[in-house]
Amino acid sequence: MKYLKVIFNLTDSDKNTISDKLMAQASKDVLCDNLADIGFEAFENDEKEGVTGYVQQNVFDENLLEGCICDFPIGNVMISYTVQEAEDKNWNEAWEETGFEPIVVKGKFIIHDIIHDTGKIPDGTLDITIDTKQAFGTGGHETTFMIVNELFMTGIHDKCVLDCGCGTGILSIVASKLGAAEVTAYDIDEWSVENTRHNCELNKVDNIYVVKGDASLLQSLKKRFDIVLANINRNILLNDISSFKSVMGKGAILILSGFYQSDAHLLIDCAETLNMRLIGQRVENDWCMLKFEALS
Repeated sequence: MKYLKVIFNLTDSDKNTISDKLMAQASKDVLCDNLADIGFEAFENDEKEGVTGYVQQNVFDENLLEGCICDFPIGNVMISYTVQEAEDKNWNEAWEETGFEPIVVKGKFIIHDIIHDTGKIPDGTLDITIDTKQAFGTGGHETTFMIVNELFMTGIHDKCVLDCGCGTGILSIVASKLGAAEVTAYDIDEWSVENTRHNCELNKVDNIYVVKGDASLLQSLKKRFDIVLANINRNILLNDISSFKSVMGKGAILILSGFYQSDAHLLIDCAETLNMRLIGQRVENDWCMLKFEALS
């Protein structure tokens, strides 16, 4: 996946270095929080006046960035920036080499990589193998973990499932192993599409259809889904939720995560305008998951 490197310079109203160290750090923290809301994924903190943010090229929206800076809540702080193409490399390389510790919920599932030895898997426990290849989603992050848990409490058997922004394919694979009739998964990133297909093979599931693209492809599918899953950032969810609803029939379930609890009201309000009602909510470390039912 291609990334942009955006270098931010924070100064006072006279374009000098912010002298108050606490104010300077608070300004950087607030900026990073706001940038995360518009799709930035990682940050490097300059001890002086700067901070560097990384965002996928296809996610970057300069209008949103300008709005973020114009609405900056700390007065007398000036923010300038430059945009560069980031080095094209495998950002997950170290993680892929070392793997991740198995994630276990007793009596439900174990999610593990191909490196760590899990020993004998207890009977009745869902065994999910995830090999990370430049894609995100192992179950370790709160958002993925919450959706995986929610799938165990949602009637999946014989349902038609849609996984939006599939990453490693973990949600698709869980749905398949819980008895979904079929799963359609898509992602804008080719690495994620290939990684999902690879993980489907590892887990011996053959009812998952994986395609490269964004929510605009849904209209071409010409089918209705019983359960729609989306673990993406807030702004993409707000932009795509009407597309999700367009492929849901009455009574279909929409499960969303990838955003902070403070942003939940935006998605709830948006879903209500589309005639969906909130039927579940969960929060882990300020990350939020929402579950809706389509009323029409």
